[in-house]
Amino acid sequence: MSSLWGIDLGGTKIEGVILSARQNPEILVRLRVPTEQEHGYNHILSQIEKLIQIMEEETGLQPPSYIGMGTPGVMDPTSGKLKNSNTTCLNGKLLKKDLEEKLGLEFTMANDANCFAIAETLFGVVKDKLPSAKVVIGTIMGTGVGSGIVVHGKALTGRHGIAGEWGHIFLDESGGDCYCGKTGCVETILSGTGLQKYYANLAGEQRPLKDIITLARTKSDFYATKTMDRMIKFFGKGMSYLINIVDPHAIVLGGGLGNIDELYTLGVEEVKKHIFNHSLETVFLRPKLGDSAGVIGAALL
Repeated sequence: MSSLWGIDLGGTKIEGVILSARQNPEILVRLRVPTEQEHGYNHILSQIEKLIQIMEEETGLQPPSYIGMGTPGVMDPTSGKLKNSNTTCLNGKLLKKDLEEKLGLEFTMANDANCFAIAETLFGVVKDKLPSAKVVIGTIMGTGVGSGIVVHGKALTGRHGIAGEWGHIFLDESGGDCYCGKTGCVETILSGTGLQKYYANLAGEQRPLKDIITLARTKSDFYATKTMDRMIKFFGKGMSYLINIVDPHAIVLGGGLGNIDELYTLGVEEVKKHIFNHSLETVFLRPKLGDSAGVIGAALL
């Protein structure tokens, strides 16, 4: 079987990987170039072309007929234009079409959360610990919140290309205004940014999330404890939405919040209170692949 090539397009870097094969893949090369988005859309296209050329030179391999790519934002299925990207110069652009015309290659694209979910399902923790899982959700809870849904090894996209946009489901008014224009989205409450904002509003001072968690564990800061308790409460409620609708076999918790031990204990207990079932059988897993998940997932597209 021919090698698999993947590109992960980020706001500050563009990463490329070549996997030896889909079954038991080995990483042959993994390289990065800066995105340099301040130079505009056409420059980003040139940086992608440059990265592919470097990958060719490093390995002596020719690109396959198509390359998988993870993108910030999603491609609208109707217009073919990218949307919802925090690399704003990409929004409204025909990225897939323009790259294919520029490079003479076919691209398969998915957003970064879908790539994360695909990678951890086919190459990471799900493959290792629950290989029989047919439905998997990979959540990202970091600066923002999102998720990818994988069914029988393939990512769902949907009619609008927004399947898995869990971060913009309403959770609670106390989250306040979201950048998307709505109020109380999951992202305003279960993101690192949202948790730090909540703590600052209570305590009158800013702290990094890791410090807030440490203070909560030692019971040495009332406001940190209250922030942790609120996180656990809304994690349970928010996760129940995903389980009630999709009913996954496994959920992989990515992003900075995925490192918080209490989500796998107290958080899971809280989920049990809200799901529409007498027991909780969904398995919650820590990701295995770290920052390589996005680019590996792109190759596996």
